[in-house]
Amino acid sequence: MSANLSDVLAKRTVAVADLAAKLVALADLDTAGLRREWRRLYRSHPPLHIRRDLLVLAIAWKLQERVHGGLTPAQKRKLAGITEELKKGGNLSSGPAIRLKLGSRLVREWRGETHTVLVLEDGFEWNGKRRRSLSAIAREITGTRWSGPLFFGLKPRPMPFGGEARADG
Repeated sequence: MSANLSDVLAKRTVAVADLAAKLVALADLDTAGLRREWRRLYRSHPPLHIRRDLLVLAIAWKLQERVHGGLTPAQKRKLAGITEELKKGGNLSSGPAIRLKLGSRLVREWRGETHTVLVLEDGFEWNGKRRRSLSAIAREITGTRWSGPLFFGLKPRPMPFGGEARADG
């Protein structure tokens, strides 16, 4: 027998209201109370020198995770990859490399003309001719040196100095 929708919604509403009350109550707990709550939720001792504000955030996360659900396996894999990159001293400004599938079509409009590139096993086809790189195609289209992956939108545009968003975005 499955529960009807109104029962599910009622239970969900109660759970969310209970969560809200618990989150508000965290502000009133002293450090010893927060450490007890950490042990209850995480089933381990909190780090010895963790600041109070981080205890509150971690406990709030765990409480919300129990009501709303946690990270998906894909999100966990992505975070693990970021962690490995940081351990290597890597740069996180660029995302993972995009892998193009054989037969994919890349489309870019440039000065009113639409350009379509077909991904081949050993390069790319544009205007009926094979090219070894997207950059060579972008150079032919624009008449200037371009990063092909950047031109075709496979890499994010670099942020200007200072990190402000571009106005021409």
